[in-house]
Amino acid sequence: MPRVLLLIALFVAELVVLALAYQFLATIDCMATDAESVCRGLRSLVARALAVFAVGAMLFWARPGLAARFSRMARRHPAPGQWTALHFGGVALLLVPLFLAGRGDMAPMFATLAPFWIAGALAAAVGGVIWLAPLPVWRKAVGADLPIAIGALLGALLLPDIADLVLPLWWHWPQLTAMTFHAVAGLLTTIGAPVYEDAAGYILGVGDFYVHIAHQCSGVEGLALVTGFTVLYAALFRDQIRVPHYWLVVLPLGLVLSWSLNVLRIAVLIVIGDLVSPELAVNGFHSYAGWLFFTLLALGLMWFVHSMPWLHRAPESRPVAPPLRQDWDAARILPFVAFMIVSTMAAAFYFHPELGYPLKAVAMAGVLAWFWPALRDRDWRASAPALLAGLAVGVFWVIAAPEDSTDAFVLSQLLTGLGEGALIIWILCRLVGTIALVPLIEELFFRGYVLVRLDRGGMGWRLVALAVSSALFGLMHGRWWDAALAGLVFGLLALWRGRLADAVWAHVMANAVVALVALLRGDWALI
Repeated sequence: MPRVLLLIALFVAELVVLALAYQFLATIDCMATDAESVCRGLRSLVARALAVFAVGAMLFWARPGLAARFSRMARRHPAPGQWTALHFGGVALLLVPLFLAGRGDMAPMFATLAPFWIAGALAAAVGGVIWLAPLPVWRKAVGADLPIAIGALLGALLLPDIADLVLPLWWHWPQLTAMTFHAVAGLLTTIGAPVYEDAAGYILGVGDFYVHIAHQCSGVEGLALVTGFTVLYAALFRDQIRVPHYWLVVLPLGLVLSWSLNVLRIAVLIVIGDLVSPELAVNGFHSYAGWLFFTLLALGLMWFVHSMPWLHRAPESRPVAPPLRQDWDAARILPFVAFMIVSTMAAAFYFHPELGYPLKAVAMAGVLAWFWPALRDRDWRASAPALLAGLAVGVFWVIAAPEDSTDAFVLSQLLTGLGEGALIIWILCRLVGTIALVPLIEELFFRGYVLVRLDRGGMGWRLVALAVSSALFGLMHGRWWDAALAGLVFGLLALWRGRLADAVWAHVMANAVVALVALLRGDWALI
């Protein structure tokens, strides 16, 4: 798997995690701030970034020569490690407001929090772009395709604005809203839900949860985005596609799928609002789900067009990539990406994120098993110094734990409410995940990838690599300072003999000590 695609996968995962975290763990009403336009501009950055990634992937596919040059030059001339540090520092700044405001309303604190968002977005974007490749590589690799690349990426950046401009044009065409309303009602009726319908007011509900199908819910935004994407795709691939076939098949198919996904989204959220959580459903209506659907639909359409020979003037021949599951870079990055996404989903969909731990454990075990071909040939032997260091970290974690924890009490009460069988399954998943799965996934990423990526040789760079990887590791945990110190120990062990296994076994031992104490005390918030 090319390094460039792995980094893009990491960036997309970061975007998804940030979007879900702010959607479900924070509250902010831009109209309640003193800078509504700035607030809305910041909120649109996730959508713009997703559009850029989708169009960028399409551009690379349309210009295989450009993609090959860029990949080759980026591999020969990697960017200095400080750009990696800048990117991760920007991501950390974007997360700071969540810690400052907690679950409270961010609107009154907007003036205080905005600098973190602005600085973090700039640092993450600039650091990410140059981490992919230094600026001279970008300039030389793009070459004669520069005008096309600039036009395509600018178009992607402006897609949210184009969608906003198109929306008022449909306010005088209520047929689309009515069609969406009746489609959602029909879908809910098909699954046997007791549907309440007010066709005049476009109010639809199941049980005690009701929604208003407004113009914004009609799916027009998705139709506009798919149309723009289809036009852009046709412009980039104009020398390869069969024009009549393309316009008669791809555009209608994209529009139908876009509208159908919107109908499905509304129906699912209504059911969630009735059976699971009204708050979760409301957040879902105002989330980036539409943009995530659009990105997946755009990539799906690209795959469909390229897999249908009758849509092309001549068949394409492309090199076969090595299996992803055997790639060492992918094995260090993608398990952590999956872990972060599932963890964020658990925080969003469960009353307490720890209740969703069995889901996390299954996901972690599955992704590690899938990458086993890349992991099995490594030296994973344990060493006595690593185990002793892990024992010390585990004892420190237990001793330094706060005495009174509201979270511990809440989690204990919730676990008590589980049935005996469910509680046993939860405890087993928690122990296996904490002792075996989490240490391997976190060490593969933080010490196996981030630390190695930042260590450019010399004492100065080594100290920077230790500090940045440990700080990022600390931000993953509620007790961030204690976790950063633990990360420092694991990092020193990884550098000691150049063996990632030492850091993994130290982490395993530390987590085993903490998990044993948590089991004996019944204090699962200790982990």
